Amino acid sequence: MSDPEVVVVGIGADGWAGLPDASRAALVEARVVLGGPRQLALLPHAVAAERVAWPSPLVPAIPGLLAAHAPRGLVVLASGDPTHYGIATTLARHGARLRVLPHPSSVSLACARLGWAQEDTAVLSAVGRPLERLHALLAPGRRILVLSSGSATPDAVVALLAERGFSSSMTVLERLGSVDERVGPVHRDVDPLNIVAVECGSGPALPVVPGLPDDAYDHDGQLTKREVRAITLARLGPLPGELLWDVGGGAGSIGIEWTRAHPACRAVAVERDPVRAERLAANARALGVPGLRVVTGAAPDALRGLPTPDAVFVGGGVTAPGMVEACWTALRPGGRLVVNAVTLESEAAVVRARAELGGDLTRVEISRAAPVGAFTGWRPAMPVTQWTVTR
Repeated sequence: MSDPEVVVVGIGADGWAGLPDASRAALVEARVVLGGPRQLALLPHAVAAERVAWPSPLVPAIPGLLAAHAPRGLVVLASGDPTHYGIATTLARHGARLRVLPHPSSVSLACARLGWAQEDTAVLSAVGRPLERLHALLAPGRRILVLSSGSATPDAVVALLAERGFSSSMTVLERLGSVDERVGPVHRDVDPLNIVAVECGSGPALPVVPGLPDDAYDHDGQLTKREVRAITLARLGPLPGELLWDVGGGAGSIGIEWTRAHPACRAVAVERDPVRAERLAANARALGVPGLRVVTGAAPDALRGLPTPDAVFVGGGVTAPGMVEACWTALRPGGRLVVNAVTLESEAAVVRARAELGGDLTRVEISRAAPVGAFTGWRPAMPVTQWTVTR
C-alpha cells in the first residue's frame, strides 16, 4: 500500500472566510489538523477534527507526527502558500505524499498592495534565518520584501540599512488579507505578522560577479587579490546547490564569493588561525552570506568529517603532508580542485601533483599602475601558479 496522503491547506489572515470550497471540504473531512496556534484558532466549530499544535523544535518531531496521524486522515495548516518558505517543502523532504491546496502567499498580497511586479521583487525570509543575508541583495533601485520573524524585524532592517549606509524607503505591511490589515511606514507596536518592503535608494552596492574590491574585506594581508579571485572562481565554477571547501580560508574571499554566486551555494572555510577565523566569519556576515560555515583547525586533519565537496580550493597549506591527497579523495566524481601557489615550495608541490593527477597549470601575473617618483609605473604583484584538475 502507498503512504497515506497528507493534505496541506494554505490559510490567510482572513481565515475561514477566505478559503475556497476545496480547502474547506478537506478540513471538514479531516480527522486530525496540525498547525500553529494562530492558524488553528482561525478554524470554526464546523471543523470537528482533533487539533494538534506543532511542537518546538518542529523539524525533529515531524517523522513521529506523520507516523501517528497521517493514517487517520491528516490535514496540515500553513500560512499562505505552503510551498513558498512553507511547511509543505519540509514535509516533502521527510517523504510525505502531499496534496497541497494553496492560498495566495503574503508575497503575492504585498506586491498587489504596493503595485510591484512580483517577478522583479527579491524576497528574503528572516524566519529562522539571519537577517544579514539582506546585505547581498542591496542595490540602487532594487525592491525587496523581507518576511519578518516578528515585531522586531522592521527595526532590525532599519538598523542594518543605516549601518550599511543605504538610503531606502520602507513600508510595513501588517496582517495582510485580514479585515484590519495595515500598510504604512515603520512605527511602534508593529504586529508580529508583517512584511517589510524595502525600495533601495543610493548606497555602497557590491557587484554580483566574482572579484569584489579588496577593500570589501577586513583582512591582515592574507587575501586572494581581486583579479586572481575572479579567475579562481571561474575555474571553480559554482553551480546552485554545490558545496565548496575553502582550505586555508584567510579572509574568506573565495568561500564568500562562491556562496554569493547563488542562494543555494554552500561553503565550508577551514582556517587554522582563530583570529583569522573570527574575522572570516565577520566578513561573511557583512557580505550577506552568514550561513558560510567556518571550521577552525589545521588542514588536512580539520577536513575529516566534513560533508563531501563538489569543489575544493586550496589557498594555503598545499605543502602540508597529505593535503592534496585528502582534498582529492574527498571530492565527488566530477568535482573540481583548484590550488593557488605563490611560493617556490608550493609551486613545486602542485607540479608534482599535476604529474600524478593531471589537470592544467596557469600562470597569473598582475601589475598595477603606481607612482614612481613624479611618474607612474607598473608595480607587479607576486605571480600565482594555478593548478586546476577535475576528478
